[in-house]
Amino acid sequence: MSPVANSIAPAASGRGPAAPPPQDLATEFLDRRSTLDKVRGTLHRYPALSPAIVLVASIIVFGLLNDRFLQPGNLSLITQQVAVVGTIGVAQTLVILTAGIDLSVGAVMVLSGMVMAQTATTNGLPAVVAIGVGLVVALAAGGVNGLLVTRLRLPPFIATLGTLNVFIALTLLYSQGSTVRGGDMPALLTWTGTTFDVGGVRISTGVLLMLALYVIVAAILGRTAWGRHVYAVGDDKEAARLAGISVNRVLMSVYLTAGAILALGAWIQIGRSNAASPNVGVDLNLDSITAVVIGGTSLFGGRGTVWGTLLGALIVGVFRNGLSLAGLDVLYQTLAVGVLIIVAVSVDQWIRKVRK
Repeated sequence: MSPVANSIAPAASGRGPAAPPPQDLATEFLDRRSTLDKVRGTLHRYPALSPAIVLVASIIVFGLLNDRFLQPGNLSLITQQVAVVGTIGVAQTLVILTAGIDLSVGAVMVLSGMVMAQTATTNGLPAVVAIGVGLVVALAAGGVNGLLVTRLRLPPFIATLGTLNVFIALTLLYSQGSTVRGGDMPALLTWTGTTFDVGGVRISTGVLLMLALYVIVAAILGRTAWGRHVYAVGDDKEAARLAGISVNRVLMSVYLTAGAILALGAWIQIGRSNAASPNVGVDLNLDSITAVVIGGTSLFGGRGTVWGTLLGALIVGVFRNGLSLAGLDVLYQTLAVGVLIIVAVSVDQWIRKVRK
């Protein structure tokens, strides 16, 4: 029988018209999602949305509570304070995207900065060479972390907890506990602290370098195969391996890249404080993790953006500054940041349960 005959046979036999196709039950189910489920799905698709909402709300609240908060001088202070944490946060974001964590980022930055300062002052080498030597040291530190994670297969938390103490000790031994003042360094090393006026707000060169770093890293993560591999490894290492991705190579490249970023952070820190001190940045490890977590990057890997980290760093800066202007003790500022971390992780857990 021809196809045409087949198509009219049911009508001719008195069975009536063909039954309509069954309704897509999955579509019907998704349409029945509650408003809360839809919000969760939106936050899952756009990880930087929730920290952006928190940042805007924080600025509005603190601006209403204190007239000085939105003054150009105070905004200048916030942006310059965020420059160092924001830069280190990029390195931490890359590691956390692979479902790892780096507790040594602050120590590596301080070690790299001391090497830059000592190379330029004690050894009398040009500033460009000093920055290059500091970069090599930071890359070596990142390489050590990478080898411990990929070759010895140590958990990143344990590996970097150990290297944190190693790098702190090396910094103190190398510098003999002494601080190098900015006046003793070449101008290039403190150039990142140079400020200029933008609408009454004093912006430092270090802030511009940080923003340029975010643009570059965001483009690499979003538009290159390496960026997709970083997300894939963080989402599921075994699935990434089965897909042909060299997991160890990706992890090693992430720790090396983080080392290079920390060298930039060291340069920005020298300009920010106009000195290189072995005792600076005691809380930078935790501050970087705080910025990443509040910024919507999942501690379980595979989800997040560097722009979220920038928002997280700004939120921390805004909270500390706003609470300080409100006259609250620094202990309460630390308490507020701790509550922010707990809330951010709880929200992340909730978002990860989204129905796909």
